[in-house]
Amino acid sequence: MKKPEIPINETERLKALSEYRILGTKPEENYNDITKIASLTCGTPIALLSLVDSNRQWFKAKVGIEAEETVRDWSFCAHAIHSSEPLIVEDALKDERFFDNPLVRGEPKIRLYAGFPLQNDKNLRIGTLCVIDREPHGLTDKQFSIMQSLSRQAVAFLELRKRSINLIESYCSLEDSGNIISTCSYCRKAKDTSGHWSHLDQYLSARTNLNFSHGICDTCIEEHFPDVLEVWEAEEKDKVLQNPTP
Repeated sequence: MKKPEIPINETERLKALSEYRILGTKPEENYNDITKIASLTCGTPIALLSLVDSNRQWFKAKVGIEAEETVRDWSFCAHAIHSSEPLIVEDALKDERFFDNPLVRGEPKIRLYAGFPLQNDKNLRIGTLCVIDREPHGLTDKQFSIMQSLSRQAVAFLELRKRSINLIESYCSLEDSGNIISTCSYCRKAKDTSGHWSHLDQYLSARTNLNFSHGICDTCIEEHFPDVLEVWEAEEKDKVLQNPTP
């Protein structure tokens, strides 16, 4: 087994991961939905939102396994974070890096691994969104494209989380936050004491540390993820065909 190397920017990478303050947190629907969509899209029994810490990979969201984490030395994702390009291993038994990996020889008996890096705007990769199968195969172009979109969405949720944390801390540090924010009735921008207008989230990020919960509404799923919607609809049709109403 080839152990994953440590990235040359490991210190910066771990710092970026710590800023999300997400390791060890409870499951959240937003992230769970992403792994569910990934599993359904790729037709795999396992999907993970995996964050690579200093000596482990920890799963923020998961489908198909009970484990909360594994050691980093066994981690496929620790290999995937070395590149901005997805790591696709169609048959781990035929890959010299992984053929004798404990996760290949034992449970969950990985054959297909497809890991899509979670990369922030500073090109620091903190983990992956990955799908795993016990049978060897690849991904179609459509599956590949949807996985790329989902990995970007996961990073967007993480960035919103970090911004919310910063908002709360900023708010708590204010001596006199006041009770009124002047906003435009049309564009919803906020005006500061100097008369400058900025988007409300920018205004609040500079002054507060409020916590927000974010998801994807049905309208945005239809507009931005039509391929995912097709997968969901196909899944529902299959359920109806397999369990017809008497």
